[in-house]
Amino acid sequence: MTCASTLAVRLPTSYRCAVATMAELADSILLAADTIPSGSVSTYGDIARIVGCGPRLVARVMSTSGGDVCWWRVVHADGTITPQLLAEASARLAEEGVPTPGGRVNLTRYRAELG
Repeated sequence: MTCASTLAVRLPTSYRCAVATMAELADSILLAADTIPSGSVSTYGDIARIVGCGPRLVARVMSTSGGDVCWWRVVHADGTITPQLLAEASARLAEEGVPTPGGRVNLTRYRAELG
């Protein structure tokens, strides 16, 4: 029995749906992030609007995903990069042709059109 199925057995029916929905929501967030093309960025809010959740949940899911998605292509609403990720994200974005002067991406120029 997996952890999720163990939870489902112990929780009331109404909570079982929430567990499945959260897993599906996390998958949707990661899939949306994977659609950001090289040389472009999106914001946490852009992904949140597509998926139907809040930007903080997008950030949380991405931070716990193990780095399997293109996390460096997701920035804050003002174009800034999360401070603890600044050095690596800036280097990866530079490789893709996206400049990050002052730790910020020009969203007018580099924002991807998702969904």
